[in-house]
Amino acid sequence: MSISTPNAISTPNTTSTPNAISTPSTSPTITTDALIIGFGKGGKTLAAKLSAAGRKVVVAEASADMYGGTCINIGCLPSKSLILSAEQARRDGANSTPETRKAAFEAAIKEKRRVTSMLRDKNYHKLADQDNITVITGRAHFTGPHSVEIATAEGPVAVTASKIFINTGATPRIPDIPGIHTTPGVYTSTGLMDLDDMPQRLVIIGSGFIGLEFASMFADFGTAVTVLQHNAEFLPREDADVAAAIRAQLEAQGVKFLFNADTKAIAPAADGGVRLSVAVKGMTRGASQACDSTPAGTGNAHTDITGATDATGATDTTTTTSPTSNPTDHATMSHVQTKPSDDGEPRFAEPAEARFCLTTDAVLVATGRTPNVEGLHLEAAGVELTERGAVKVDELLRTTAADIWALGDVNGGPQHTYISLDDYRVVWSQLNGSDRPYTVKDRKHVPSSTFLATPYSRVGLNEREAKAAGLDYVVKRLPVAAVPKAQVMRRPDGLMKAIVERNTGRILGAMLLSVESHEVINIVKLAMDLDAPASTLRDMVFTHPTIAEALNDLFA
Repeated sequence: MSISTPNAISTPNTTSTPNAISTPSTSPTITTDALIIGFGKGGKTLAAKLSAAGRKVVVAEASADMYGGTCINIGCLPSKSLILSAEQARRDGANSTPETRKAAFEAAIKEKRRVTSMLRDKNYHKLADQDNITVITGRAHFTGPHSVEIATAEGPVAVTASKIFINTGATPRIPDIPGIHTTPGVYTSTGLMDLDDMPQRLVIIGSGFIGLEFASMFADFGTAVTVLQHNAEFLPREDADVAAAIRAQLEAQGVKFLFNADTKAIAPAADGGVRLSVAVKGMTRGASQACDSTPAGTGNAHTDITGATDATGATDTTTTTSPTSNPTDHATMSHVQTKPSDDGEPRFAEPAEARFCLTTDAVLVATGRTPNVEGLHLEAAGVELTERGAVKVDELLRTTAADIWALGDVNGGPQHTYISLDDYRVVWSQLNGSDRPYTVKDRKHVPSSTFLATPYSRVGLNEREAKAAGLDYVVKRLPVAAVPKAQVMRRPDGLMKAIVERNTGRILGAMLLSVESHEVINIVKLAMDLDAPASTLRDMVFTHPTIAEALNDLFA
């Protein structure tokens, strides 16, 4: 969504579906076996399973734009559709001129909308067309331990249910920056994926993996991308060599980084874009001009920080960009390095701070996501929250209220659609009469993938974590350039890294910055789940040529 203005997208036609509640006068009060609040992956899978078992189910979804959940509408699938279109544009050279960039972006948005509309409609009818399931479009809130009121467009609908499942997902975390809610051109990922026109310049606040996916994607489309990170370390939870390789890849795409950067204010720019006042710690002002002193009408002028110095006196060597409409010019610059002392150690001084005015066409706020509990009135049901604002659950995903569970991002677990699906398995194992329910503690080795130009995937411990845990391990490394299939694909960039326990051969973790890593990482996860030693992957017979066969050499 745009933070400042509503983002309208097409919605499926629900008027012909008898199980969609449109007017409370037809059924102002409903009693049902199960109420699922939210149409996400875990909730919709549970609804279908309960219906098949003969239970009556009500599914409440706040917006018709979100039938099917975050993943298919505003998350994984639309973003991957755009990423694939951007990669195609880069390979075809369609990102090289303003005309071809415009056409490629418009085609990509059109295809993304087609895919999400189709999936949304299929997901809606998969539930609403079942006799045992009623879908109500409206925002739900608790009125008691087993009672909920759903505010529909036509009025409230009261629902009483024996069992209730909260599946409301997460929502973007918006930092408290003056102007962030009122300035046009400031977006969350939802709005940025639904623009009609491609921004020539984009500033991303936040350098987590969501922000980096968008940085890579828009750079491939031909947008000049600048990423602002509030501290000095890039991807601080990843191993330094892996983080350096990811950063080098993004910089090769043209992405610029500004570290130790805090956005202090956001306002409309004179040229119709967005103006950010950014404070950079460890840097003196030098030749720069503060944002609040920029004369009105400077239009497209970029910040000049040539000659700016950090707190130790080191001079920034970043090249100044001049006023221009060339999309290869960026709104800001790169990290100012600390000047070492005579003995080679960093010198520390009182932190300096300089403010710069950055002008851009669009801003993406990618500072994380927070559980979506606003307006649920959980206290009316006796449902408590954690210190981090998630619904508090136990290992069976039971809340602090009887017969109320929480699935997916709202319970504070890993924010992946496949974890929401696994949450469904945890809940269903309690409802289907299993002798021993499946629990969150039974979940093993959750993998993750970040879809950069070269995808990054990992599972288990990295070297940093293995060392902190005091484990005795060996590190396995393999450059992707040594993999024949990567050369055939003309995608030799990246590295593969694995951590293996020294005496047992147990695979502790793997980090794959490689083409098709999002597929290969699942093989490593399976081996880890089965407690197979590293020698299993070392000696496995793979087809050739494939990226998967690189595991033979990685674990050798």
